[in-house]
Amino acid sequence: MASGSGDDDVQVKNKQVILKDYVSGFPKESDFYINTNGTIKLKVPEGSIGVVVKNLYLSCDPYMSNRMKKAVAGSYIESFKPGSPISGYGVAKVLDSTHPDFKKGDLFWGRTGWEEYSLLTDLVLLNKVLHTDVPPTYYMGILGMPGLTAYAGFYEVCSPMKGEYVFISAASGAVGQIVGQFAKLLGCYVVGSAGSKEKVDLLKNKFGFNEAFNYKEEPDLDAALKRYFPEGIDIYFDNVGGKMLDAVLLNMRVHGRIAVCGMISQYNLHNPEGVHNLMHLISKRIHMEGFLVFDYYHLYPKFVEEVLSYIAEGKIVYVEDIVEGLENCPAALIGLFAGRNVGKQIVLVARE
Repeated sequence: MASGSGDDDVQVKNKQVILKDYVSGFPKESDFYINTNGTIKLKVPEGSIGVVVKNLYLSCDPYMSNRMKKAVAGSYIESFKPGSPISGYGVAKVLDSTHPDFKKGDLFWGRTGWEEYSLLTDLVLLNKVLHTDVPPTYYMGILGMPGLTAYAGFYEVCSPMKGEYVFISAASGAVGQIVGQFAKLLGCYVVGSAGSKEKVDLLKNKFGFNEAFNYKEEPDLDAALKRYFPEGIDIYFDNVGGKMLDAVLLNMRVHGRIAVCGMISQYNLHNPEGVHNLMHLISKRIHMEGFLVFDYYHLYPKFVEEVLSYIAEGKIVYVEDIVEGLENCPAALIGLFAGRNVGKQIVLVARE
């Protein structure tokens, strides 16, 4: 509703996804509940600077499992608050605004609540959707946080060169599928691992990877990597950590680079697995670096310009897995950790 309308103070129902309590170990759907009794006024409170939005799409991302746990020292992101709606990246439509950068009807992407409507007062990480010639969901994937993660991790952390040998784990996910295509555009030899035949086929036939394999069918990961990289690996884009990282260390080339983007195999373990082959960092002079996308937001304008041209020219494709209904958010999020999604996991909350 517009500011100044006679119905400004009308309350509407606001369905919400609530975290019951902090989670230890693997999150379950039962760790959440759907609150159907919430209400919200579709007007920014007098004296506040912010926006009221209708949430259209919500993004399910692996990092969110860490936010379900009680924060520990050194955590880079705050925990969710039990009893309150959780939050994450989404695309939303502005219904009311007291902020000069946003007006009614604007679409934006950024951090919002897992609910039908949200009042947002922290607008630092909100970005207007400026390009409407691509699906709005792309702003939660290839043109959003996962896309910039892939761009920064590959180009800035890995310093790639044409002809190098590149390996990507969780390669069909929101980030991995983009990294692989960046590497192919640069002229690299690219292999990805994934967790099903369908995903392996996707990597080779849709995303143009040179090779791909199902890690669940490989009893010896070291042998599998030697099969695909007889001359070794120059760049490893790590999304999983654990046993795969250990096997990769045995197969890195001298002066190789490892970008540590995520460790989804370890997020929900009570006792994370150790890594045993770190000695290879010394003998092979490997550069291994963890990174967070927040440190690279200054690259966003350049990144968007490049990727939009790749999309327009058909040089990059993107696969999404969209489920419908706010009530299906918990199942969609939990499915990430079982590998149920094929591509970027998104929940459609409402059509405009």
